[in-house]
Formats: sequence, structure tokens, C-alpha cells
Amino acid sequence: MLRRLPLVALTGAALVLSACSGGTDAATPDPTDTAANADKTVTMWVAGGDTPDELRTYLTDTFKERTGATLAIEEQSWGDLIPKLTTALPDADNTPDVVEVGNTQSPTFTNVGAFMDLTDMYDELGGDKLLQSFVEAGSVDDTKYALPYYFGSRYMFVRKDLWKEAGVAEPTSLDEFNSAVATIAQDNPRDIKNFSGFFIGGQDWRNGISWIFANGGDLAKKENGQWVSTLADPSSVKGLEQLQKIYQDASQAPADAKDQSPWLYINDSDTITDDNGEAAGKTSLAAATIMAPGWAHWSIGELAEKDGEQVREWDDSTFGVFPLPGTDGNPAPVFAGGSNIAVSAQTKNPELAKELMRIIFSEEYQKMLGGAGLGPANSDYVSSLGDDEFAQALIDSASNSKLTPAAPGWAAVESALVLEEFFGKIRDAKDLTALAQEYDAKITPMLNAQ
Repeated sequence: MLRRLPLVALTGAALVLSACSGGTDAATPDPTDTAANADKTVTMWVAGGDTPDELRTYLTDTFKERTGATLAIEEQSWGDLIPKLTTALPDADNTPDVVEVGNTQSPTFTNVGAFMDLTDMYDELGGDKLLQSFVEAGSVDDTKYALPYYFGSRYMFVRKDLWKEAGVAEPTSLDEFNSAVATIAQDNPRDIKNFSGFFIGGQDWRNGISWIFANGGDLAKKENGQWVSTLADPSSVKGLEQLQKIYQDASQAPADAKDQSPWLYINDSDTITDDNGEAAGKTSLAAATIMAPGWAHWSIGELAEKDGEQVREWDDSTFGVFPLPGTDGNPAPVFAGGSNIAVSAQTKNPELAKELMRIIFSEEYQKMLGGAGLGPANSDYVSSLGDDEFAQALIDSASNSKLTPAAPGWAAVESALVLEEFFGKIRDAKDLTALAQEYDAKITPMLNAQ
């Protein structure tokens, strides 16, 4: 579920979006006056195909029944979403009324006034029961502009057979995990070439930042109204030191590998495809442990044929899952994936857009999200995800989840691949503090760019 957006040119986006204002001054209409709303249409943009057709139908039917207006749901590709929003949000004649946006992209728009202030609806829509890391990503100071839509989270997928063969038990603390994966790599019970106790790519910052978070560090913080990169903070460096040991002692992943498709190395064999979907080679079992979003379990398992196609079938005797353990007996803070949802500041139908938000945050729709395998925004309804091991690992790993800083320039940091560059140097760094200071100096100005 974590959104992996292609790089987009965000230069100048803030200049365009700064034209956004606080919406219309027209008299407030009654959103439940079905006769008066009969000729009105509200547009909602969803990103990608994660919102299933069943949920879209529920929204359109319920919205029509409750308001009399028409809800038009338009799907935007993740690759096009940010540039399209940058163009459409300031234009009252063409803006979508309600939009889904990736959680880490929210600050790009909240900090320039592109979304309507939802603070007065916050308690009505769930308040403190909403996933707080997502609330923070959609807020500027105490003002709420974008709220959680659904979440995914990252947790550990393991080869139980290899852990058992190496004589290592499931860890209950971060130190135990770090030690366990190093032991498995060194024991290498099946003498596998280039074997990893824990496969984590050299540039995989989205998983790697969990060690920073777990040790009380962070990527950035706000000081005197300005965002400051904090990679060189002692707590952050402690996490980086642990990660460096994992790179050196437990992982044989390539130095330039990111976080795409690590399940290729935990299966007994898998086919690698190129950008055109053509077979480009095969991998074989090379890791006892990976870290991936919850939906990865559909790509893990033994090969089987179903309806004429090769699929992966999970085998509980071979594979297992657990959240990354933290330093205090609770799951470690991991980077959460998912989306936020917001109302355009330029909507011509603010009351109808708010009514749609009420439907989205209703008990029935929240449970429908869980039933579709999407973590509901409201913690009261997470049981709708089910009770299997994947649902439990998702819920547990999300309980302490964190997001990237809600800085106005965070999208520029991601686009510049500066964290990939930094993390790619960790394994061989002689002085991690000095390296972190070097990149703090690069990142801090980017964080505050608008």
C-alpha cells in the first residue's frame, strides 16, 4: 500500500498553488436538500485502483441518497496525480472537490493553502481515534487540512524454516532482531551463495528509517518556525550505527538496491521482469527475512497453478510474519504507507464535499475499507481487517507507525533522491556522524523550500 510515485517536477508548484484561497463566499446551502441539489455534481479523485469498485458504488449511491447530488469518482494514476493536482487545485472551475493524496505528499499542498481547513470537523470525523501520524502529515501546526483515508504498514516476512535451521527464535526486542539476522547470515544453514539473514537494500531508506525512529531519532524537526534535518542527532546516529552493522553483518543486498520487490529473494525461485513486463531473469532463495508492506504476502509462497496461471500460495510451515520489535517491548515505529483525503480550498460545493467526508468516515464505510484489506482510518474499526496473521501484523506494526516530516519541501527531498544517496553510503562510512552532518546541510534548505 505504500505509494511509490515516479519522480515529478515540483519546481514552481508552490507558486501556482499559492493562488489558492479559502473557498467560496456563497450562502451556505443545505447538503441534505435533495431537491435543491439534484443538478449538482461533486467530483472525487481517487489515486490508483486501491479503492475497489464495491466501495466506489457505495459512495456514489449513498451520496445520491443522502444529498440528491451526483458523485463523480475519477481515478488518477499515481504517476500523474501530483502534477494534475498542482494544476487543478488552484482552478475553481476545474478543481476536484475531494481528493485522495499520498500521505507523504500531503505537506506539498497543506503548506500552500490548497486544501480546506477541516479542523472544525476533526472530532466529528473521528478525532483522536484517527491514525495520528497521518493526521500530522495533513496538518500545519494545529490546523487540519487532510485526514487519513487508509493505511498500510511494513512488517517482517520470514522463512521460518531457515530461522529454525539456524537455531534462532522470533525476537522480542530490536537488539534481539539485529543479533538474530546477523546470526542467521553467518550460520547460513543451507550454504546459499550471497545469503542474507535480512535482505535490505543499500539505498532502502523507507525501511531503514525504522532504526532511526526506534532509537528516538527522526529525519527532521521544526525549530523556531523552520524545519531542520536531524540525521546527525545522537539518537538518529545510534539507529544508523545499528543499521550499518546489519548492512555489514546480515545483508548481501546490492548497495544500490531500494525497496522494490524484496520478496523475490525469500521465495525459492522467482522471475524478474523488465519495465515492459518481459522476463529478464530469475532469482533464487537468498534471504531468511525481508521487510515489506502487508500486501506483499500475495507475492510470497510456493508456486502453484490456479486457473491456468502460476501463483504464490502461502505455506504457514515455511513462512511467517511479525512486526519489527522496538526497544521497549512494543512494535518499532515503522514508516507507514497509505493515503490522506482532503477537500479542495477552491471547491464550489464545500457543504456537499463535507457531507461526502462524513460518509467516508462513517462506521459502515470504514468497515468496508477494512474488509477490502485497507487499514481503516479510525482505530475503532481495525477489527474489520480480520484476525489472520497478516491483519494482526498490520495492526501491530501500524500502532507506532510514523511518516516523513510534514515539511513543505519534503516532496523535493524525495524527488532529489538525496536519502537514497545518503543511505547508500552508510555501509562503508568511517564516520557516520560526519556523513549525517554533511547530508543535514544538504537537506535542511530543501525542507523549507515552498
